[in-house]
Amino acid sequence: MSIEWKIENNNLVVFHVSGQLGKDEYEVIHTELEAIIKKIGQIKILVLLNDFQGWEAVKGWEDTSTEGIDPYISKMAIVGEEKWRDLATVFTLKGLRPVPIEYYSTDQHEAAIQWLNED
Repeated sequence: MSIEWKIENNNLVVFHVSGQLGKDEYEVIHTELEAIIKKIGQIKILVLLNDFQGWEAVKGWEDTSTEGIDPYISKMAIVGEEKWRDLATVFTLKGLRPVPIEYYSTDQHEAAIQWLNED
């Protein structure tokens, strides 16, 4: 699993995710997001799935809470292969969190950026 991230335009956190996402990597990213939020405040998130292989099949995913960071995320866009749309929707709890979340296919990268930039 490879996760790299950078901050663009002062408040856009861009994640490049490839391989299989493990629970441990997810928890590290969550901790890093908390630190980013303490520095920046309100953020937007763009997740780019490249050669993504899904989620590690381990116990404990249900224990991953986003309550502490959700109030600071104004929007989240995920860009990846169409086959991951439904699972990403479930994984991010789209519709159950106070964060607007949209999924875009790989050829809609610019549409994702445009949506993130809309107020």
